[in-house]
Amino acid sequence: MKRVGRTVMRRRGGMSGQRVLKTEAVLVGGAALALLCWEWPSLRREARIWRMAGGFRAGHRYP
Repeated sequence: MKRVGRTVMRRRGGMSGQRVLKTEAVLVGGAALALLCWEWPSLRREARIWRMAGGFRAGHRYP
């Protein structure tokens, strides 16, 4: 049985699927990082309030 060698033809100026996925991953990661940096002060504040309220030890004291 003879194998048929196929050459992959790429369109000029086009992007491959892997490159598109990598670009999308970079954009989503950058957006997530920007959101985390934007929300960091409020997350710290919420963690401080949670710790003052007792954290996991508070149980059912607070609804």
